[in-house]
Amino acid sequence: MQTVGQFPHVVQETENEWITLGDGCRLAARMWMPEGAETSPVPAILEYLPYRKRDGTATRDELTHPYLAGHGYACIRVDMRGSGESDGLMFDEYVKQEQDDALEVIDWLTSQPWCDGNVGMIGISWGGFNGLQVAARKPKALKAVITICSTDDRYADDIHYKGGCLLGENMGWGATMLAFSSRPPDPELVGERWRKMWMERLENEPLLAATWLKHQHRDDYWKHGSVCEDYSDIEAAVLAVGGWGDAYSNTVARLLSGLKSPARGIVGPWHHKYPHFAVPEPRIGFLQEALRWWDHWLKGIDTGVMEDPLYRAYMMESVRPKTFYPHRDGRWISEKNWPSENIEDTTLSLNASGLDIVQEGEEIQSICSPQNTGEQSGEFCVIWLGPDMPDDQQEEDARSLIFDGQILQQRTEIFGATVLDLEFISDKPQANVAVRLCDVAPDGSSTRVSWTVFNLCHRDSHEFPQDLKPGQKYKARIQLDDIAYAFPQGNRIRLAISTAYWPMIWPSPEAVTLNVSSSSKLHLPLRAVREDTVRPFEPAEAAPPRKVEVAREGSQTRSQEMDEATGESVLRIHDDFGDEFDTDTGLTSGEIARELYRIHPDDPLSARAEIHWTEILKREGWDIRTETFSALKADKTTFYVTGRIEAYENNDLIYEQNFKEEIPRCQV
Repeated sequence: MQTVGQFPHVVQETENEWITLGDGCRLAARMWMPEGAETSPVPAILEYLPYRKRDGTATRDELTHPYLAGHGYACIRVDMRGSGESDGLMFDEYVKQEQDDALEVIDWLTSQPWCDGNVGMIGISWGGFNGLQVAARKPKALKAVITICSTDDRYADDIHYKGGCLLGENMGWGATMLAFSSRPPDPELVGERWRKMWMERLENEPLLAATWLKHQHRDDYWKHGSVCEDYSDIEAAVLAVGGWGDAYSNTVARLLSGLKSPARGIVGPWHHKYPHFAVPEPRIGFLQEALRWWDHWLKGIDTGVMEDPLYRAYMMESVRPKTFYPHRDGRWISEKNWPSENIEDTTLSLNASGLDIVQEGEEIQSICSPQNTGEQSGEFCVIWLGPDMPDDQQEEDARSLIFDGQILQQRTEIFGATVLDLEFISDKPQANVAVRLCDVAPDGSSTRVSWTVFNLCHRDSHEFPQDLKPGQKYKARIQLDDIAYAFPQGNRIRLAISTAYWPMIWPSPEAVTLNVSSSSKLHLPLRAVREDTVRPFEPAEAAPPRKVEVAREGSQTRSQEMDEATGESVLRIHDDFGDEFDTDTGLTSGEIARELYRIHPDDPLSARAEIHWTEILKREGWDIRTETFSALKADKTTFYVTGRIEAYENNDLIYEQNFKEEIPRCQV
């Protein structure tokens, strides 16, 4: 990534601006704009999220917003209600109040002398979600959105549930938000009222993991904020961007096929990061692409963006399994329509001898996976960039029912979603299944290409699931995550099916034996190998980085062990992000996350998750630390969720709160 210090416009920064809402709540904003905008108004670009502009997202904000401002835009980074230095309280994600506040912010922007009345929204993850959600509210001034690593479906494709299965990340992200939200506003910006604001937040902080766990089916709670409910609500132009290494890789394709408004999509090899500084490389000139989008939709300049292919994606080459890839070989491909007529559905049967075009009669194979199957699955959403990608799947494959294709006689490329039509019999009324598509090299190493999980009680509906009758045969259509991947000549394509995937998902209440029929079909989205003519992306550029000094080095580790006393399998994840000193604000910030997952291979009810975060904020004369603890366990009928907050000032404990909730466990 190349940093650029000279722009067409001189950039003026306002470190903190108060935006007063109708109910008197003040939101804190950091702003960058071209010099002279007060007399020559420009469009405004809004990024709106709860991750603290002063320390949380300051590094990425510094790389992005000054660049766009230097090219003629007013960029406004707003901390939403109850976060950072903003007033108020935050009780949950994506609530109506959040959207209502955003609409008021947009009205405020258009009333400023430096704004010409045209607004865009940009954001990744939470900011990408609410960009789509606010667009669905149809504010007149919002002409365009750039949404990155986001979702259109809060139930089926977020960090809470996947395929009707409870994700471990529901607890993981709930614990993260408990930690993030425990931090105080900065006294340097809010003055003496910082302590009162902090205490109010701590006293009202929700245990979000429990909130989300109370909605185990796709009810109205999840439908709210899911723009897939009615894509026609969005009238703004949408540039949707994603990464194959991200948890939200499916959204781009769905938006391109569902939106009625103008749209374009880009998916690279990246994890959960902006594409101008993401890994794995290659990065792209994302900010240049953003400017082409903004110039077209906010300034009326014909930049050719609507002549770009509808969908540009990175076709990844086959790789050896590794827990971290700094770079992925591949090439850019494109499709002018989606779904594309260039994708051919190739159907394979799940024979006892392996995957084949011809079904070898009616055969049944059984699988009852050990409960620790899945420990090589990596992180659900790779954010922190440690050793978080799935490792060699050979050990996982040995605990699964596997179906291997023939040795490939030629290079084979897939693009889109692999689908499994599963015909099965379960011996229990509730059963989960994990499905993995793997690339198997001649030496036996197995690289996970795509995957999904599915609660088989949800075979007909996520809203109204039905239990299974043991011994009865059922069908379920299971769609794996989208991918663009090239299997080389000499390798094999493998389908692996397991009845457990810990700690990616919470286990079924009982160990399940699944009988799989050879009449099940695997549908591969084959794309003929060809060289696409795709306009090259420019090299990645960014504004000069934030001025920080490393006050304490961090480290990230992931380890597995067997507890010899209990026979439990133990997974430990330690993400120490170190401490950094901001030379401009004088603020030192740091954080450490520790995750522990335990399960006995023979007992699904032995599952335990424990997460401990430390958050640090300090400057001369001011030293704050919070410790937050979250834990989850379950029996056959109940989830038990606990949490704790400890707040320290100058190492003195000044506040503590315990949480404890028992939540009925839906049996389907």
